[in-house]
Amino acid sequence: MKNKRSLKKSTEEDINHMPENICPECNSTDLDYNSSRAELTCKRCGLVIDENIIDHGPEWRAFNPEQRNSRARTGAPLRNGIHDFGLGADIDWKNNNISSKNVAKYYRMRKWNKKLRVSGSRDRSLAFALTQINNKCSSMGLPNDVRENASLIYRKALENRLIIGRTVEGVVSASIYIACRQCNIPRTLAEIAVESSASKKQIARIQRSLARELKIKLTPPSPSDYIPRFATELELSGKSQAKAIKIAEQSKNRGLANGKGPNGIAAAALYIASLMVNERKSQRDIAEVAGVTEVTLRNRYKELSENLNLALI
Repeated sequence: MKNKRSLKKSTEEDINHMPENICPECNSTDLDYNSSRAELTCKRCGLVIDENIIDHGPEWRAFNPEQRNSRARTGAPLRNGIHDFGLGADIDWKNNNISSKNVAKYYRMRKWNKKLRVSGSRDRSLAFALTQINNKCSSMGLPNDVRENASLIYRKALENRLIIGRTVEGVVSASIYIACRQCNIPRTLAEIAVESSASKKQIARIQRSLARELKIKLTPPSPSDYIPRFATELELSGKSQAKAIKIAEQSKNRGLANGKGPNGIAAAALYIASLMVNERKSQRDIAEVAGVTEVTLRNRYKELSENLNLALI
């Protein structure tokens, strides 16, 4: 038996998007869909506008999430973060309704099922790398979009044999950095290097090579992208944050940020904004949050204050 309420709702939504949603007899838009007869009629004049309408909904109904999951014939979407895209089947670890003499049998079945899911050195290497991507993204608090993009980049690098001659750790970190750039998530190479055994120079070299070989176009990071996160960690107000973003955009428009690290420009803009709004923060605190040295912060601060003619207290 069909769920008439959900069927009627979905069908009415489809009807509203149809070009024939006006009665040809009286030009009324007050139409009624009869799910039991699959007819579309006009409520004003009673004309049957359409009949034998195809029902595109499911032939089953569910009253709770468990029934919906058990009766649906489509699974979860493919996931690049799993070596077999999530298509593998798992044997439930629970031993419900299993006699005591079959417990060992099911234990062996689970063990072999787990081994067969990752068969071959290539699958083991891929599974290990994807696990590393997931762990690093979790420790850095990165969203799922970054994890999926980084996993896809690593898969492409593996298919194009770009892993040869490089460490898995370096390629994993470079993939995460490229994914952050693609998803507009501001993360510096230094922040990613902290979570990796590869050095900052190694990650930078590998990410340039991957972007070139895989033809990935990356736009240069903007200093204003880093300001909200830095301001939150420094507990600065929204007024200081808005002022710093304005300063960073001015420096970018005048070409002062060309060839310089975006986090250094963002740190200097935050320092200047904190002085202008009278929410003073020490250069040491800002430099530590931004991942730059105090010397770099002072140099960027002098360049911005002189070239932008900022009146500081």
